[in-house]
Amino acid sequence: MPLSQINRTHAQISRAALQRLYIAMRHLFIRGNYKPLGVSGEAMIEAMMALRPEIYGSIADPERVELSGLLYIFQRLPQGIEECRYIKLISREGYENADFQVLTPSKRRRDCYRIDHEQMFVEMTRGRSDTYDILTHLTFMYIEAEKIRKNSLDSKGRKKRDWEMLEKVVQRMEKGEEFDKQVAYSYLSNILGRTFEETVIACKKFEDAEKVNSIFSITYSLGKLSMEEHLEDIDREISFSSSLRKEIGHHIYGEIWANRIKETIVKNDWTERPVHIISANLHSVLNSIFAVKALEKENPKNTLDDWTAELSREGNYELRDKVRDYALKNGMIELFDISATGITVQVFDMLKVKPANLPAKFLPKKSQKDKKAPVLVVMDYAFGEQAFETLDELLKPYDSETGKVPLQIKSVNIMGKAGILEGGKGDIMIPTAHVFEGTADNYPFENALKKADFENQGLGVYEGPLITVLGTSLQNRDILRYFLKSSWRAIGLEMEGAHYQKAIQAASKIRNSVSKDLVVRYAYYASDNPLETGSTLASGSLGFDGVKPTYLITEKILEGVLR
Repeated sequence: MPLSQINRTHAQISRAALQRLYIAMRHLFIRGNYKPLGVSGEAMIEAMMALRPEIYGSIADPERVELSGLLYIFQRLPQGIEECRYIKLISREGYENADFQVLTPSKRRRDCYRIDHEQMFVEMTRGRSDTYDILTHLTFMYIEAEKIRKNSLDSKGRKKRDWEMLEKVVQRMEKGEEFDKQVAYSYLSNILGRTFEETVIACKKFEDAEKVNSIFSITYSLGKLSMEEHLEDIDREISFSSSLRKEIGHHIYGEIWANRIKETIVKNDWTERPVHIISANLHSVLNSIFAVKALEKENPKNTLDDWTAELSREGNYELRDKVRDYALKNGMIELFDISATGITVQVFDMLKVKPANLPAKFLPKKSQKDKKAPVLVVMDYAFGEQAFETLDELLKPYDSETGKVPLQIKSVNIMGKAGILEGGKGDIMIPTAHVFEGTADNYPFENALKKADFENQGLGVYEGPLITVLGTSLQNRDILRYFLKSSWRAIGLEMEGAHYQKAIQAASKIRNSVSKDLVVRYAYYASDNPLETGSTLASGSLGFDGVKPTYLITEKILEGVLR
């Protein structure tokens, strides 16, 4: 059969679009700048439209503006970026010492700086994944801006009355003046191509979101810049600083971050003690070890399960502070990030934690000598490729003035959030291998955690390969169904697993900087199901449903480490 007659599946078309998108982003990054609606920017837009990622909903609809997708990206972009004609991605270049206000998105650790009314600088210190992430969000933003412009102009390129009335509404908002919201919703719904009801619901979601402008001002700003580019030839532009292009991929920030942790271990004379690395959030290990003892005066009858539920409720800051203060007095050290990785670390000296203060399920099976008491290094979540940079540096021996000092690293434990392909939010996934999307890199490994460890707990538990994707925001149903239904039989997708495993295997099998008997524990809880309508990440956070799987995984990791 001639090649021209071969019908490609939707999954193959999507995978090709995904590869084109990443090739385009790498090319533009090397070049240093591009115009979102120029030739290069259009190549990214075409690839995105062919891919149609689930998280961006109705991106392919020519009229309907995707509101949930916009809320998702603006929670991860600096407030006011929609007003800026020029966006520049930079490395850590000294702006943190200037007088610019630091803008940090509510759902992503990025330091950003509004230089003037037209220009925003966004600091990229978390590796290539972070750069790809923001470029895909910006590409989606420009796609939706074009819809707003087209909905706001008539066939002769004149501004419609709805647009002129929206402009007056925004001017009133800026002056703090009252306006009729019901009438304003009507103007806005016409510009967004959505029903009145959909618009009202979206407006309330944007109002409730932290560090996000109103949908009125966002719509106006996106449409205004798009109109100025088309009607007045005033181009928008994205650029990359020369410093960022030189530094990315060289572990500069990860090395600084890892050295600080290793210096703490050496300074405290823990080099002969077993060290266990845990990648997780910064509350579950802390609460699991200390909550019952720290809060016993509040309610001596409460179990660990009672307290984990209570501490997870919104607004319980006083109780959380009590647990943290108690931990700091009983063996915990906090290492706040000063390296620009955005990864804070907690170090637990278990020699200072009295056995009588530990929950029974974590007690060692036999008494331990001082040199055998473990040291726990709990690192906050890394982002994509940053997982390799940080763990690769952390597993290397410490370079002291007198030579290399090896650390007694006994286990690496990963608790993460992942999209599940079977089951629902809150279910648990136990990986048996990490398959790196778009490459030939596959990492089978022996997981010390098993499916049986989590059964009979009222949650769905799945065991099998996990896909480490280039970006969760770029997945569509065709690709995901392929991974689920083909011989891969993947159970979910996430962004860090293969990167962590790459660092582990390099350290244990090539560099010999850690033992070949290093214990590895991986478990993930489902933050979303991208194959179900309304269950993508754009539908909202996991909320209280994430408490049970989070602490169940944490407890199983601590049982393995401490017992």
